[in-house]
Amino acid sequence: MCKILLLSDTHSQIDDSIMKYVMQADQVWHAGDIGDIKVANMIQKYKPLYAVHGNIDDQQVRQEFGGELFFECQGVKVFIIHIGGYPGKYNQRVKEVLSVQKPDIYICGHSHILKVQYDKQYDVLHLNPGAAGISGFHQVRTMLRFTIEDKKIKDLDIIEWPKNKKTEQ
Repeated sequence: MCKILLLSDTHSQIDDSIMKYVMQADQVWHAGDIGDIKVANMIQKYKPLYAVHGNIDDQQVRQEFGGELFFECQGVKVFIIHIGGYPGKYNQRVKEVLSVQKPDIYICGHSHILKVQYDKQYDVLHLNPGAAGISGFHQVRTMLRFTIEDKKIKDLDIIEWPKNKKTEQ
């Protein structure tokens, strides 16, 4: 069993509101727009981090994290990219990966809009955790957490809190 915290679009924000859930997870997955490398470093102090860079990330973050990530967790194939679209509106690269690699979970960020949607066409669970940071148009900060056990995704929870709640770490 593996407890996952999924976040995206922190835009340099790392605070107690995020770290509380980092500490409860076995692994943290980040779908890009990390912002400052200090965000990744803080998470990596405590938990394994699987992440991709996003469009706002600087050279330091890009050197640490690639633009795409494909890995397996507890027998579940995972594909993460920052900008990729959602079911019915994928970009060409995501369509290729979904067709050839056939992941069980496809994760992206970028939109700041939380989405959990099953795509029957590609037989894949699409997850976008929304935005955990305070930069952007969103009014609510969001993350997802779930468990992977016996090749199944279980206990999916949405974590949300007001954007104006900020406690520095």
